[in-house]
Amino acid sequence: MATRYWVASLPVSQGSSASSLWSRLQESISKQAFDTSLYRFNIPNLRVGTLDSLLALSDDLLKANSFIEGVSHKSGDRSRNWRGSRVLFMWDEAKYPTMSPLREIVDGIHVQIAKIEDDLKVRVAEYNNVRSQLNAINRKQAGSLAVRDLSNLVKPEDIISSEHLTTLLAIVPKYSQKDWLSSYETLTTYVVPRSSKKLHEDNEYALYTVTLFIRDADNFRTKARERNFQIRDFEYNPETQESRKLELEKLNQDQETLRSSLLQWCYTSYGEVFSSWMHFCAVRVFSESILRYGLPPSFLSVVLSPPAKSEKKVRNILEGLCSSSNSTYWKTEDEGGMGGFAGDTDAHPYVSFTINLI
Repeated sequence: MATRYWVASLPVSQGSSASSLWSRLQESISKQAFDTSLYRFNIPNLRVGTLDSLLALSDDLLKANSFIEGVSHKSGDRSRNWRGSRVLFMWDEAKYPTMSPLREIVDGIHVQIAKIEDDLKVRVAEYNNVRSQLNAINRKQAGSLAVRDLSNLVKPEDIISSEHLTTLLAIVPKYSQKDWLSSYETLTTYVVPRSSKKLHEDNEYALYTVTLFIRDADNFRTKARERNFQIRDFEYNPETQESRKLELEKLNQDQETLRSSLLQWCYTSYGEVFSSWMHFCAVRVFSESILRYGLPPSFLSVVLSPPAKSEKKVRNILEGLCSSSNSTYWKTEDEGGMGGFAGDTDAHPYVSFTINLI
Protein backbone atom coordinates (compact mmCIF):
# COMPACT_ATOMS: atom_id res chain seq x y z
CA MET A 1 0.00 0.00 0.00
CA ALA A 2 1.39 3.41 -0.97
CA THR A 3 2.11 6.02 1.69
CA ARG A 4 1.61 9.68 0.87
CA TYR A 5 4.43 12.12 1.62
CA TRP A 6 4.70 15.86 1.24
CA VAL A 7 7.84 17.49 -0.11
CA ALA A 8 7.71 21.14 0.92
CA SER A 9 9.80 24.27 1.25
CA LEU A 10 9.34 27.33 3.45
CA PRO A 11 10.81 30.75 2.71
CA VAL A 12 13.49 31.95 5.12
CA SER A 13 12.71 35.55 6.06
CA GLN A 14 15.39 38.22 6.05
CA GLY A 15 17.48 38.20 9.22
CA SER A 16 16.59 34.56 9.98
CA SER A 17 18.19 31.27 8.96
CA ALA A 18 17.11 27.86 7.69
CA SER A 19 18.37 26.26 10.94
CA SER A 20 16.23 28.47 13.17
CA LEU A 21 13.20 27.93 10.91
CA TRP A 22 13.80 24.15 11.10
CA SER A 23 13.84 24.34 14.91
CA ARG A 24 10.58 26.29 14.95
CA LEU A 25 8.96 23.78 12.58
CA GLN A 26 10.10 20.81 14.68
CA GLU A 27 8.72 22.41 17.83
CA SER A 28 5.36 23.23 16.23
CA ILE A 29 4.95 19.75 14.74
CA SER A 30 5.84 18.03 18.03
CA LYS A 31 3.30 20.15 19.95
CA GLN A 32 0.40 20.31 17.50
CA ALA A 33 0.81 17.29 15.18
CA PHE A 34 3.09 14.86 17.02
CA ASP A 35 1.91 11.93 14.88
CA THR A 36 3.47 13.52 11.76
CA SER A 37 6.83 12.22 10.53
CA LEU A 38 9.16 15.12 9.72
CA TYR A 39 12.56 15.07 7.99
CA ARG A 40 14.87 17.75 6.73
CA PHE A 41 15.60 17.57 3.02
CA ASN A 42 19.04 19.05 2.46
CA ILE A 43 19.39 20.53 -1.03
CA PRO A 44 22.56 22.22 -2.32
CA ASN A 45 22.59 25.49 -4.24
CA LEU A 46 21.98 24.43 -7.81
CA ARG A 47 22.47 26.34 -11.03
CA VAL A 48 19.45 28.58 -11.46
CA GLY A 49 19.68 29.48 -15.14
CA THR A 50 17.18 31.84 -16.75
CA LEU A 51 13.59 32.48 -15.75
CA ASP A 52 12.38 31.08 -19.08
CA SER A 53 14.32 27.85 -18.53
CA LEU A 54 12.85 27.48 -15.03
CA LEU A 55 9.32 28.03 -16.30
CA ALA A 56 9.81 25.53 -19.14
CA LEU A 57 11.29 22.97 -16.75
CA SER A 58 8.47 23.46 -14.24
CA ASP A 59 5.92 22.47 -16.90
CA ASP A 60 7.69 19.14 -17.47
CA LEU A 61 8.50 18.17 -13.87
CA LEU A 62 5.02 16.93 -12.93
CA LYS A 63 4.84 14.55 -15.89
CA ALA A 64 8.38 13.32 -15.29
CA ASN A 65 7.61 12.69 -11.62
CA SER A 66 4.67 10.46 -12.53
CA PHE A 67 6.94 8.38 -14.75
CA ILE A 68 9.68 7.99 -12.12
CA GLU A 69 7.15 7.22 -9.39
CA GLY A 70 5.61 4.54 -11.60
CA VAL A 71 8.96 2.83 -12.17
CA SER A 72 9.66 3.01 -8.43
CA HIS A 73 6.41 1.22 -7.68
CA LYS A 74 7.12 -1.43 -10.30
CA SER A 75 10.57 -2.24 -8.97
CA GLY A 76 9.18 -2.22 -5.44
CA ASP A 77 10.80 -1.78 -2.08
CA ARG A 78 10.54 -5.12 -0.35
CA SER A 79 12.99 -4.12 2.36
CA ARG A 80 11.11 -0.96 3.35
CA ASN A 81 14.35 1.00 3.63
CA TRP A 82 12.91 4.28 2.46
CA ARG A 83 12.90 5.83 5.94
CA GLY A 84 16.63 5.39 6.48
CA SER A 85 17.42 6.45 2.91
CA ARG A 86 15.39 9.60 3.30
CA VAL A 87 17.10 10.72 6.51
CA LEU A 88 20.54 10.09 5.06
CA PHE A 89 19.95 11.70 1.67
CA MET A 90 22.99 13.54 0.34
CA TRP A 91 23.38 15.11 -3.06
CA ASP A 92 25.63 13.02 -5.31
CA GLU A 93 27.94 15.68 -6.73
CA ALA A 94 29.91 13.17 -8.81
CA LYS A 95 26.79 11.88 -10.54
CA TYR A 96 24.87 15.15 -10.73
CA PRO A 97 27.27 18.14 -10.68
CA THR A 98 25.54 21.13 -9.08
CA MET A 99 26.89 23.42 -11.81
CA SER A 100 25.09 21.44 -14.51
CA PRO A 101 21.92 23.02 -15.94
CA LEU A 102 18.80 21.78 -14.17
CA ARG A 103 17.39 20.50 -17.47
CA GLU A 104 20.52 18.40 -18.00
CA ILE A 105 20.20 16.86 -14.54
CA VAL A 106 16.50 16.04 -15.04
CA ASP A 107 17.11 14.58 -18.51
CA GLY A 108 19.95 12.44 -17.16
CA ILE A 109 17.70 11.08 -14.40
CA HIS A 110 14.95 10.34 -16.93
CA VAL A 111 17.34 8.41 -19.21
CA GLN A 112 18.64 6.34 -16.30
CA ILE A 113 15.14 5.48 -15.03
CA ALA A 114 13.96 4.61 -18.55
CA LYS A 115 16.88 2.18 -18.91
CA ILE A 116 15.98 0.52 -15.61
CA GLU A 117 12.34 0.25 -16.70
CA ASP A 118 13.36 -1.41 -19.98
CA ASP A 119 15.53 -3.90 -18.09
CA LEU A 120 12.67 -4.59 -15.68
CA LYS A 121 10.27 -5.28 -18.57
CA VAL A 122 12.68 -7.85 -20.05
CA ARG A 123 13.21 -9.61 -16.72
CA VAL A 124 9.51 -9.68 -15.85
CA ALA A 125 8.60 -10.97 -19.32
CA GLU A 126 11.15 -13.78 -19.00
CA TYR A 127 9.81 -14.76 -15.58
CA ASN A 128 6.16 -14.55 -16.70
CA ASN A 129 6.89 -16.74 -19.72
CA VAL A 130 8.16 -19.57 -17.51
CA ARG A 131 5.33 -19.07 -15.03
CA SER A 132 2.77 -19.20 -17.87
CA GLN A 133 4.20 -22.52 -19.07
CA LEU A 134 3.98 -23.93 -15.54
CA ASN A 135 0.44 -22.64 -15.11
CA ALA A 136 -0.58 -24.29 -18.38
CA ILE A 137 0.82 -27.64 -17.19
CA ASN A 138 -0.79 -27.26 -13.78
CA ARG A 139 -4.16 -26.45 -15.34
CA LYS A 140 -3.97 -29.64 -17.37
CA GLN A 141 -3.22 -31.62 -14.22
CA ALA A 142 -5.80 -29.84 -12.08
CA GLY A 143 -8.88 -30.03 -14.32
CA SER A 144 -11.51 -32.72 -14.26
CA LEU A 145 -10.74 -36.21 -15.59
CA ALA A 146 -12.63 -35.31 -18.74
CA VAL A 147 -9.97 -32.80 -19.80
CA ARG A 148 -6.87 -33.11 -17.61
CA ASP A 149 -3.59 -34.79 -18.45
CA LEU A 150 -3.78 -38.45 -17.39
CA SER A 151 -0.09 -39.30 -17.66
CA ASN A 152 0.62 -39.00 -13.93
CA LEU A 153 -2.39 -41.18 -13.06
CA VAL A 154 -1.57 -44.15 -15.25
CA LYS A 155 1.22 -46.61 -14.43
CA PRO A 156 2.91 -49.04 -16.83
CA GLU A 157 1.21 -52.04 -15.21
CA ASP A 158 -2.21 -50.50 -15.88
CA ILE A 159 -1.77 -50.75 -19.64
CA ILE A 160 -1.81 -53.87 -21.81
CA SER A 161 -0.50 -53.43 -25.33
CA SER A 162 0.12 -56.44 -27.53
CA GLU A 163 -0.40 -57.61 -31.08
CA HIS A 164 -4.09 -58.31 -30.44
CA LEU A 165 -5.04 -56.59 -27.15
CA THR A 166 -5.21 -52.95 -26.07
CA THR A 167 -6.28 -51.07 -22.97
CA LEU A 168 -8.62 -48.09 -23.22
CA LEU A 169 -9.22 -45.42 -20.57
CA ALA A 170 -12.84 -44.64 -19.81
CA ILE A 171 -14.11 -41.50 -18.07
CA VAL A 172 -17.25 -42.50 -16.18
CA PRO A 173 -19.57 -40.00 -14.48
CA LYS A 174 -19.16 -40.44 -10.75
CA TYR A 175 -22.76 -41.49 -10.19
CA SER A 176 -22.77 -43.90 -13.18
CA GLN A 177 -20.05 -46.23 -11.94
CA LYS A 178 -22.45 -49.08 -11.14
CA ASP A 179 -23.84 -48.81 -14.64
CA TRP A 180 -20.33 -48.97 -16.09
CA LEU A 181 -19.31 -52.00 -14.06
CA SER A 182 -22.46 -53.88 -14.97
CA SER A 183 -22.40 -53.07 -18.68
CA TYR A 184 -18.86 -52.60 -20.01
CA GLU A 185 -18.29 -56.32 -20.65
CA THR A 186 -21.33 -56.48 -22.95
CA LEU A 187 -20.97 -53.19 -24.81
CA THR A 188 -19.21 -55.13 -27.59
CA THR A 189 -18.29 -58.75 -28.28
CA TYR A 190 -14.54 -58.82 -27.66
CA VAL A 191 -14.08 -57.26 -24.20
CA VAL A 192 -11.88 -59.12 -21.70
CA PRO A 193 -14.09 -60.06 -18.74
CA ARG A 194 -13.31 -58.42 -15.38
CA SER A 195 -10.60 -56.31 -17.01
CA SER A 196 -11.87 -52.92 -15.81
CA LYS A 197 -10.01 -51.30 -12.90
CA LYS A 198 -10.57 -47.91 -11.29
CA LEU A 199 -7.43 -45.77 -11.29
CA HIS A 200 -8.66 -42.44 -9.98
CA GLU A 201 -11.75 -40.47 -8.98
CA ASP A 202 -12.47 -36.75 -8.67
CA ASN A 203 -15.58 -34.74 -7.82
CA GLU A 204 -17.23 -35.46 -11.18
CA TYR A 205 -15.73 -38.54 -12.79
CA ALA A 206 -13.95 -41.83 -12.24
CA LEU A 207 -11.13 -43.16 -14.42
CA TYR A 208 -11.41 -46.82 -15.42
CA THR A 209 -9.36 -49.11 -17.64
CA VAL A 210 -10.86 -51.71 -19.94
CA THR A 211 -8.99 -54.29 -22.02
CA LEU A 212 -10.31 -55.63 -25.33
CA PHE A 213 -9.25 -56.81 -28.76
CA ILE A 214 -7.77 -54.09 -30.93
CA ARG A 215 -10.14 -54.81 -33.78
CA ASP A 216 -13.07 -54.02 -31.46
CA ALA A 217 -11.73 -50.69 -30.11
CA ASP A 218 -13.53 -48.33 -32.47
CA ASN A 219 -16.84 -50.09 -32.01
CA PHE A 220 -16.38 -49.99 -28.23
CA ARG A 221 -15.75 -46.20 -28.33
CA THR A 222 -19.03 -45.70 -30.21
CA LYS A 223 -21.06 -47.89 -27.85
CA ALA A 224 -19.48 -46.29 -24.78
CA ARG A 225 -20.31 -42.81 -26.05
CA GLU A 226 -23.95 -43.84 -26.48
CA ARG A 227 -24.01 -44.73 -22.76
CA ASN A 228 -22.37 -41.39 -21.79
CA PHE A 229 -18.97 -42.97 -21.13
CA GLN A 230 -16.03 -41.04 -22.60
CA ILE A 231 -13.02 -42.94 -23.96
CA ARG A 232 -9.91 -40.77 -23.68
CA ASP A 233 -7.16 -41.06 -26.27
CA PHE A 234 -4.03 -42.12 -24.43
CA GLU A 235 -0.78 -43.75 -25.38
CA TYR A 236 1.63 -44.70 -22.63
CA ASN A 237 5.21 -43.92 -23.59
CA PRO A 238 7.86 -44.22 -20.84
CA GLU A 239 10.24 -41.90 -22.67
CA THR A 240 7.53 -39.25 -23.09
CA GLN A 241 6.55 -39.56 -19.44
CA GLU A 242 10.13 -39.10 -18.31
CA SER A 243 10.58 -36.18 -20.69
CA ARG A 244 7.50 -34.45 -19.27
CA LYS A 245 8.71 -35.03 -15.73
CA LEU A 246 12.11 -33.55 -16.50
CA GLU A 247 10.50 -30.60 -18.29
CA LEU A 248 8.31 -29.89 -15.27
CA GLU A 249 11.26 -30.09 -12.90
CA LYS A 250 13.29 -27.75 -15.10
CA LEU A 251 10.46 -25.23 -15.35
CA ASN A 252 10.04 -25.22 -11.57
CA GLN A 253 13.75 -24.74 -11.13
CA ASP A 254 13.87 -22.00 -13.77
CA GLN A 255 10.93 -20.21 -12.18
CA GLU A 256 12.58 -20.19 -8.76
CA THR A 257 15.92 -19.06 -10.22
CA LEU A 258 14.29 -16.26 -12.21
CA ARG A 259 12.15 -15.23 -9.23
CA SER A 260 15.17 -14.98 -6.93
CA SER A 261 17.12 -13.10 -9.58
CA LEU A 262 14.23 -10.72 -10.20
CA LEU A 263 13.75 -9.99 -6.49
CA GLN A 264 17.46 -9.34 -6.02
CA TRP A 265 17.55 -7.12 -9.08
CA CYS A 266 14.50 -5.17 -7.86
CA TYR A 267 16.11 -4.75 -4.45
CA THR A 268 19.28 -3.34 -6.01
CA SER A 269 17.55 -1.30 -8.71
CA TYR A 270 15.09 0.22 -6.29
CA GLY A 271 18.02 1.83 -4.50
CA GLU A 272 19.13 3.41 -7.78
CA VAL A 273 15.60 4.47 -8.68
CA PHE A 274 14.97 5.90 -5.23
CA SER A 275 18.22 7.85 -5.19
CA SER A 276 17.47 9.28 -8.64
CA TRP A 277 13.93 10.11 -7.57
CA MET A 278 15.15 12.01 -4.51
CA HIS A 279 17.59 14.00 -6.67
CA PHE A 280 14.70 14.71 -9.02
CA CYS A 281 12.54 15.89 -6.10
CA ALA A 282 15.41 18.10 -4.96
CA VAL A 283 15.57 19.73 -8.40
CA ARG A 284 11.81 20.13 -8.42
CA VAL A 285 11.53 21.76 -5.00
CA PHE A 286 14.55 23.96 -5.77
CA SER A 287 13.17 25.23 -9.08
CA GLU A 288 9.67 25.78 -7.72
CA SER A 289 11.08 27.58 -4.67
CA ILE A 290 13.08 29.95 -6.89
CA LEU A 291 9.95 30.68 -8.93
CA ARG A 292 7.94 31.18 -5.74
CA TYR A 293 10.36 33.03 -3.43
CA GLY A 294 12.81 34.59 -5.89
CA LEU A 295 16.59 35.03 -5.69
CA PRO A 296 18.91 34.48 -3.95
CA PRO A 297 17.83 30.95 -2.88
CA SER A 298 16.78 31.13 0.77
CA PHE A 299 14.38 28.43 1.89
CA LEU A 300 14.04 25.33 4.09
CA SER A 301 13.17 22.02 2.40
CA VAL A 302 11.46 19.23 4.35
CA VAL A 303 9.62 15.94 3.90
CA LEU A 304 6.49 15.24 5.97
CA SER A 305 3.99 12.42 6.27
CA PRO A 306 0.96 13.62 8.22
CA PRO A 307 -1.97 11.28 8.91
CA ALA A 308 -5.20 12.38 7.25
CA LYS A 309 -6.60 13.66 10.56
CA SER A 310 -3.59 15.96 11.04
CA GLU A 311 -3.25 17.35 7.52
CA LYS A 312 -5.18 20.55 8.28
CA LYS A 313 -3.10 21.19 11.40
CA VAL A 314 0.12 20.69 9.47
CA ARG A 315 -1.05 23.00 6.68
CA ASN A 316 -1.79 25.69 9.26
CA ILE A 317 1.64 25.21 10.84
CA LEU A 318 3.41 25.55 7.51
CA GLU A 319 1.38 28.61 6.57
CA GLY A 320 2.02 30.16 9.97
CA LEU A 321 5.78 29.89 9.43
CA CYS A 322 5.56 31.83 6.16
CA SER A 323 5.78 35.60 6.23
CA SER A 324 2.47 37.39 6.77
CA SER A 325 2.71 39.13 3.40
CA ASN A 326 3.10 35.81 1.58
CA SER A 327 0.23 34.25 3.53
CA THR A 328 -2.10 37.12 2.66
CA TYR A 329 -1.16 37.02 -1.02
CA TRP A 330 -1.70 33.29 -1.31
CA LYS A 331 -5.11 33.11 0.39
CA THR A 332 -7.96 32.10 -1.88
CA GLU A 333 -10.10 34.78 -3.47
CA ASP A 334 -13.00 33.87 -1.16
CA GLU A 335 -10.75 34.71 1.79
CA GLY A 336 -9.84 38.10 0.39
CA GLY A 337 -6.57 37.14 -1.24
CA MET A 338 -5.41 36.90 -4.85
CA GLY A 339 -5.42 33.10 -5.07
CA GLY A 340 -2.79 30.79 -6.47
CA PHE A 341 -1.30 30.46 -9.91
CA ALA A 342 -3.89 29.88 -12.63
CA GLY A 343 -6.72 30.35 -10.13
CA ASP A 344 -5.67 27.31 -8.07
CA THR A 345 -7.86 27.62 -4.99
CA ASP A 346 -5.80 24.92 -3.24
CA ALA A 347 -2.59 26.98 -3.49
CA HIS A 348 -0.52 27.71 -0.39
CA PRO A 349 2.08 30.35 0.49
CA TYR A 350 4.78 27.67 0.43
CA VAL A 351 5.95 25.12 -2.13
CA SER A 352 4.40 21.69 -1.64
CA PHE A 353 3.86 18.57 -3.72
CA THR A 354 3.11 14.94 -2.89
CA ILE A 355 4.87 11.67 -3.70
CA ASN A 356 3.58 8.17 -3.05
CA LEU A 357 5.85 5.42 -1.82
CA ILE A 358 5.06 1.73 -1.50
